[in-house]
Amino acid sequence: MARYYLLGVKGAGVSAMALLLKDLGNEVLGYDDAADHRFTEDPLHERNIPIYYDQSVPLDKDTTVVFSSALQKTHRELVRAREAGCTIYEYHEMLGILSKKYDTVCVAGCHGKTTTTAMISHIMTHIDGCNFIIGDGVGHADPSSDKFILEACEFRRHFLAYFPDYAIITNIGLDHMDYFKDLDDIKDAFITYANKATKGGIFCGDDENTRSIKVNVPVLYYGFKHPSNDVVAKNIDFRDDGTSFDVYFKGEFYGHFDLELFGEHMLENGLAAITVCYLEGYKAEDVNHALSSFRGAKRRFKEEFFGTNVLVDDYAHHPTEIAVTIGSARQKYPGRPVIAIFKAHTFSRVQDFRQEFIDALNLADKAFVMDINYDREDPADYPGINAYTIISGLNNGDYIEQGMADKLLPYENSVILFMSSKEIYLLEEEYKQKKSEK
Repeated sequence: MARYYLLGVKGAGVSAMALLLKDLGNEVLGYDDAADHRFTEDPLHERNIPIYYDQSVPLDKDTTVVFSSALQKTHRELVRAREAGCTIYEYHEMLGILSKKYDTVCVAGCHGKTTTTAMISHIMTHIDGCNFIIGDGVGHADPSSDKFILEACEFRRHFLAYFPDYAIITNIGLDHMDYFKDLDDIKDAFITYANKATKGGIFCGDDENTRSIKVNVPVLYYGFKHPSNDVVAKNIDFRDDGTSFDVYFKGEFYGHFDLELFGEHMLENGLAAITVCYLEGYKAEDVNHALSSFRGAKRRFKEEFFGTNVLVDDYAHHPTEIAVTIGSARQKYPGRPVIAIFKAHTFSRVQDFRQEFIDALNLADKAFVMDINYDREDPADYPGINAYTIISGLNNGDYIEQGMADKLLPYENSVILFMSSKEIYLLEEEYKQKKSEK
């Protein structure tokens, strides 16, 4: 049994790794700077993984330390780990080590990778078991399985540390522009990632940027729009209770599938998952049985009926994700007003995608914008960039922050979307408390 000490353990990725390492029979300890409650915390407690906020964990050369990329290299616990002679890995480096041990399916893309990873993990868990790490804080190990499903993020080219058998790309677009120079630079990273796949690539053929890259491994394209896709959805029915469709592989019927999720993007995510399962030899009826019980990844269009309203907590933090979340609300709840609340994750993303955020939020009937989160940036480096950078361009926009949930109380018979990669659900809890007291 090995001993692991994970720094930044409340982060979604690191917490998922902690759960997997614990399931593999290791001793796992966690550290975090944030003492407030996070949505990743409960599963850690359920697996008896302690979380420390001080320097009380004894360290020695037999302790392997894994740290979040959000931590500075000068963090006090990293300094202690070096002085104690610990083996130290950054999160993505440890993922690379794990991916080398298994038959690994890596899921990359600027959007949709968390849900697609969760779909594949859900299906394979139900059929014959698998190991997985998902970017929504969920991780699990089945010691009897040689399969590993891994969400692979392009951030700072971290996914190049992984060893995929299958390399999925859900889409390619502009993001993380504080690191990448331009779209060609991003494409170059995805090309290098895909070329590492020993069994080949599984690409969304409906995404123009993904289809444009040239790689040195065999590729299957999935989708329902481009005429030359290899894996095609036909007879598609988008309903207010879900989506049903038939799947054909190179012209041959594979099976009928039912998905209790909404929007074209979820259909594409489903096709990616189905393609992997087809290549792994699963029967279509088994895949559909598992897929039909999938309800989404954590913090992806998580609904709660509250009074006359539908409250949705969603991780959307990029303009494309905001647009598809609003679109999903329109499909599932036609006729209801859509109220969007958004908290941006970084100043650089607001600076780079100001107009795109405006265009996406204008798809809602009313949009509220919160202050920008800045856990890895200095606001002084982005003068003039704030919530009003977005609000000033909205057709029907307003500012909101913790302590201002009263602004949401007048809305009835509406879909209220709380969208952010950060703790926006705290505002949702405040709203629910005030609404109950009204």
